[in-house]
This record gives sequence, structure tokens and C-alpha cells, in this order.
Amino acid sequence: MLLAAAAVLGAGLGLGVMAGDAQAQNRTVRWSASGDANTLDPHSQNIGTVAMILQQMYDTLITRNADLTLRPGLATAWTAVEPTRWRLTLRQGVRFHEGEAFTADDVVFSIQRALMPTSNFGIFVDTVERAEKVDDFTVDIVLKLPDPILPNKLASVYIASRSWLEKHNATRPQNTRAREEMHTVRNANGTGAFRLVSREGDVRTVMRRNEDWYGWREPDNLTSNIQELVFRPIASDATRIAGLLSGEVDFVLDPPLQDLARLRNAPNIRVVEGPEIRTIFLAMDTYRDELLYSDVRGRNPMKDLRVRQALYHAIDIQAIHRTTMRGFSVPTGTFFPPQVNGYTAAEDVRLPFDPARARALLAEAGYPQGFGITLDCPNNRYINDEQICQAIAAMWARIGVRTSVRAQPLAPFFAQIQRDDVSVYLLGWGVPALDALYSFQSLVATRNGAQGDGIWNYGRYSNPRMDALIQRMKTETGESRTAAIHEALRLYREDVPHIPLHHQMIPWAMRGNVHVPHAANNQPFFRFARVD
Repeated sequence: MLLAAAAVLGAGLGLGVMAGDAQAQNRTVRWSASGDANTLDPHSQNIGTVAMILQQMYDTLITRNADLTLRPGLATAWTAVEPTRWRLTLRQGVRFHEGEAFTADDVVFSIQRALMPTSNFGIFVDTVERAEKVDDFTVDIVLKLPDPILPNKLASVYIASRSWLEKHNATRPQNTRAREEMHTVRNANGTGAFRLVSREGDVRTVMRRNEDWYGWREPDNLTSNIQELVFRPIASDATRIAGLLSGEVDFVLDPPLQDLARLRNAPNIRVVEGPEIRTIFLAMDTYRDELLYSDVRGRNPMKDLRVRQALYHAIDIQAIHRTTMRGFSVPTGTFFPPQVNGYTAAEDVRLPFDPARARALLAEAGYPQGFGITLDCPNNRYINDEQICQAIAAMWARIGVRTSVRAQPLAPFFAQIQRDDVSVYLLGWGVPALDALYSFQSLVATRNGAQGDGIWNYGRYSNPRMDALIQRMKTETGESRTAAIHEALRLYREDVPHIPLHHQMIPWAMRGNVHVPHAANNQPFFRFARVD
């Protein structure tokens, strides 16, 4: 099967055995994952599969090292000149890939664009009132209220060319919910380390080294020698791994767990691994009076805390850790990992696996015979995502909750949940800002489009006490802010807006001559990578 898969892959890439040797001489990295980005618009979709492509081509004002610490990007300096005004000094002599000179106008326009309703990046600019041009290479960001983590947020806001977006009628972000077509879906024009050569969605994306990128000349010596990146999404696990073993693929972002032992023993293959700042959890519609996908009529069982607790008690997380995840997970009782500012082990406590208690809670809530429900899941976004859902469905069935799993590729899955067209769903949440506020504000704040609150709260959970604590996180500092985070974690644990499952452990696999530093955000920084 692996030989057949390798043949298919080679034909698809247009590469033969000799082509692999030639490409190595040209310092090409052929890179694969199970899913593709659903857009190249720089401000439309805040999703990891989009970020892994965009960050190769677009820069941010403040960027990150491979260890995720902050470093200068298109801004060489930033400082809070007033509690609600940050001043950024911009890098001079930078040009976009299509030749436009980078100036303050592009920064002001990009921040305004990220604030627009069709942007999914509002969480990163939620406290921003406006961006002001001081001169061609100085920008002030004026805030609605003090924001102690603004630099962390700006590290996720891509800067695009104002004139290029205006030229292509793309002054606002693509509306992916409406499946809108626009120039930015398949085209890109950043200032980053690699420039787009060609793009075929779900087939191939080719990027070439931008020799004019300022980062190659930085004093801390970003010594990447990669000339070309070829990204090929390959849904079949067998085909991805066959390509890596045969030399047709150089780097696999998501090797299947069941293949890791074989890859570690294979000649000229390296497996690197580490914890990811991503938590896998289940979310539930706690808003509607009647669920969309359930056989219960006239009421919503998910509004009842006892039902949410019952579903939680019914999950044997150790079985999932041991069997489904093959040990590549860290079971958790909260929704962000220890690397995130605000985490406390005191609130990282799970409800115990207790099917008898689960059945008793269902009976107390008025469902002694259980009920039917649909569980929506992606099948190519997180590690063993569909298998996790199938395992949970079997566990819920044992307490009388008859569960139908609807698994689909990431593009239609995300489009569906962003229409609020779900009852229970599995989601993975990374924390690029490395601060608890990012998770609280995105996932459990009452949805408020104007402020960016609840932008990923598709279960529409709402609790005024939680909202008040989130507002404190936005403005307070020091011990008071930490106390607000810890109280919110306690409320999260008691109120069960989600059923947390585990933090992901992420393995990467690559050819022996390819060196990509492992990153906890599961994003390969090819500007730090080398090919021997």
C-alpha cells in the first residue's frame, strides 16, 4: 500500500527519484499536511491551517522567535507613550513582493481591515479604537482602554499592501461564511521571507525565497538556506508517510501517531515532538430553546448543568489518552495549557469518569432514557480528531445518549460552525497571544460583535459573572489581574461551558537533512529552517 501511495504521490507532484536529488540541491522543502488553508486573505480566517501558509509570506509588526518570544518585525520599536496610546517605529526600506514600498499607510489600513466585520482577527484588535499615521514610519495605535498584552496580539496581525488591496477590490476581508470569491483567496502580497509563486487550493502552493527580505540581514543571523517551499495537502495518512519515506516529501506536519515508531526506526528520517499550546474540547449549544440536531423537542438539554456534567462524567479520558492518542496527549480539566500566562494547576481538575453518576444526573434532569444528539467534528484538523469523536460517541451511548458523529474536512466544518449550525462540536484552540484573556474572550465571553467578544463562542454560552471577570482581565494588571483569571478558571470548571479533553502533543517528521525547529504553536517557521 505504501509503494502504491508513493507512486500516486510522485505522479501528483510531478517528481521522480532523480527530481528529488535535484530539488535537494536547489534547497527546496516539499512539505505536507492533511488539510489546506481555505483562503489566503490575510485578515479573514484566524485558523492554524491558514496561518501556517500566511506566516511564510506576510510579516507582522511584532513577530516571534522559534521559541515564541517576541522580536521586532515590521516595527523595530514599540512603547506605550500613554495608557491608551502605543507608538510604533516602522522599519524603513521594506518593499512588498509586488514592489510597493512599505509605509505607515499600510499599517493603518491593515489594522482597520482587521477590525472589519468580515475579519476573524477582531480578537487581536478588540481594544483598538484606531491607528494613526504620525509620519511615514511612525504609527500610533489608540486604544479604547489600556491593553497590557497588545504587543502579543499584534504578533498575529498580518500587514498587507493598501494599494494592492484597493487595486483588487479587496479593501475588506473575504466573507468565508458566505463563501465569497475575491482576489485574496488565491493571491498574496506580503513583505515576508517567501513570496507566492502559484496556488491551487487543495492541490499545491509554491513559494520562493524573497531575497530582499530584511530578516536575512538581521544581526542574530537567520541562516535559513531554503530557496523554495512546495506545500502539498495530502488527506491520506498512508500517502503522506509513503512520500516521506520515499523522499518525495521532506517534511510532514502531522504524522499519524500509529506510524511514529516505524518513522523513528526508518533510515534518514527524524521525528521531533513536544507540547502544543492547543487544547481539544467539546462545546455545546447552551443558547437555543431547542437544539438543531437532537431528538428532544421543546427544550434544550444542554442548558441544564446536570446534563453537561453527565456528558463530562461519561468520558473515560484515560482510555482516549492511552488508546486513541497513543499517549500523545495531556488530559486536562481546563482550556489552555501551562505555557499560557494565567494557568494554575489548582483549577486544572477534571470531573471524574463515573458512568453511574452520569446516568443519575441525566435522570435528575428529566432524561432517564437519555436522548439522541449529533456530534460535529473535523476529520483532518487535529490529531485523530474523528477517532476522538467516535470514542466519545461510544462512551455517551453507554449512558443512553445516542450520538451520531458527523465528521467532515476542515473547510466545510469551520464554515458550518461559523454559521452557528451545530448542537455539540469538537474544537481545538491554540493561544497565539500566550495569555489567558485570548481564550476567555474568544470562547466563553458573551458574543458581542462590536468588541470582538465571543468570536468563537458558537455554543453561545453566556454568564454575566464570567463577562465581568473577562473585562477585568482586559484592563487590570499584576496580582489583581491574576486573581480575576483564576476566579474565571474556577467558574469555568464549575459551570461546564465546555468539556475539556486534552492538550495536544505534536510530533513532526522530516528527512534527515531537513532541520525545522519545533514550535509549540504547531507552525513551522521556515525562515529558521535549513537543508543540509
